Amino acid sequence: METLYKYDRSIDELLNSDKLKYCYGCGICTSGCPITEMTDGIYKPRNVLLKILLDLEELIKDKDIWLCASCYKCYRLCPQGIKIPEILIKLRDLAFEMGYTDGFVEALDIIKRDIPLPAVSLFICFDPLSGKTDRTKILKIFEEFIKDYKKGLDLVNKESIIKDKKIAIVGSGPAGLTAAKYLIKKGYPVTIFEAMNEAGGMLRWCIPFFRLPKDIVDIEIEYIKRLGVVIKTGSPVTNLDDLKKEYDAIFVGSGAGSPMFMNIPGENLNGIYSANEFLTRINLMKAYKFPEYDTPIKVGKVTAVIGGGNVAMDASRCALRAGAERSMIIYRRTEEEMPARKEEVEHAKEEGVEFHILTNPVRYIGDEKGNVKQIECIKMELGEPDESGRRRPVPIKGSEFLMDVDTVVVAIGSTPDVSFLPEDIIKKGIVNANPLTTETKIPGIFAGGDAIFGPATATEAILTGKRAAISMDKYLKEED
Repeated sequence: METLYKYDRSIDELLNSDKLKYCYGCGICTSGCPITEMTDGIYKPRNVLLKILLDLEELIKDKDIWLCASCYKCYRLCPQGIKIPEILIKLRDLAFEMGYTDGFVEALDIIKRDIPLPAVSLFICFDPLSGKTDRTKILKIFEEFIKDYKKGLDLVNKESIIKDKKIAIVGSGPAGLTAAKYLIKKGYPVTIFEAMNEAGGMLRWCIPFFRLPKDIVDIEIEYIKRLGVVIKTGSPVTNLDDLKKEYDAIFVGSGAGSPMFMNIPGENLNGIYSANEFLTRINLMKAYKFPEYDTPIKVGKVTAVIGGGNVAMDASRCALRAGAERSMIIYRRTEEEMPARKEEVEHAKEEGVEFHILTNPVRYIGDEKGNVKQIECIKMELGEPDESGRRRPVPIKGSEFLMDVDTVVVAIGSTPDVSFLPEDIIKKGIVNANPLTTETKIPGIFAGGDAIFGPATATEAILTGKRAAISMDKYLKEED
């Protein structure tokens, strides 16, 4: 039991025993957990904390440690800031070290049954391969699951259309695909409108191939098409009123694809990309396979990525794979405040990405041909917390300095495209919808995913897709 004792101490330090003493089971972690809702209460974060205290060895044998999707919503809601996802990664390390894998197999059965996009979710949400220990045995079980899931496509039958109410879905990202899957199973004719030439939304163009193989996205989309959902690619929706004439209910799952910039001097220089464009060229247009694919992207020897979220980590790692000799993260706060998942930061570091924290660009400097060659940055220090709860970065006067770069990727966030939507349902640049029911002020119009949250996790988008299907079904029944 020496290994268990060693991890017991390690987990206790991570959890902070003083915090645990005052964790009286407010239940906020469980009430806000997307996986709790999707599994009808089978997984509850609060129960994990209790089991750590009551019987740690039994917990590491259990399915619960494999059912966290690392969306960190529990941490964002927790009054004490307990990082349950990071605790569970340590517990997975311990389970593997002690030879316990049955819990993972049991978790896979639940994921396949209860999670709408199980193969995609395994790669980017549950991510069982993250951790410090050798995951060879887990990898074999994982690969066997994916192989069986692919074979299962041949058993998928087209659903019977038993309802006469027609449904349109705008966007084929995780929210739209999930809503379509549930609604077609309820007997509704469902059509998805996707602006890009391939379906998948952010799963296709934003998440890098090394985190989510695109054949896995293909499997999920093919599954939904075989159920009978019609997917019209290359079909941007420019006016919702046109759809309303033909469809009885509409779900807006168009994501948050409009990039944000810092609006500082020099942002229009060549070699400066938004993260959206950079990742789209690399993933959807396969620039990483140039010249096999004729979609080149300029990646110089030194690439700087501005931002500290998951997208910034993805872009920095993509830059290395696209030929950069150095890839740097420039972030205005400290690593502790980074919104990126801890494991994503660790992956970036392991691959050689440099981190320049408490640093912020103030202008870009170009050469005589209009190409970016330098960033003027300023050092920052942390002041009082802002509205996000994080300490506000404050510039240090006189600390400006120059950094030589060839390519810059701006990954400071994105916003939904609301240009095709009625003003009645837009508020502060996002779709104003009830996050629990996905209803908007306009009867028959529903919305979910990043369109109502701004950039969020795939897990949260999937959950809103499921909620939308329930609400739309209820709405259409009441209309009959």
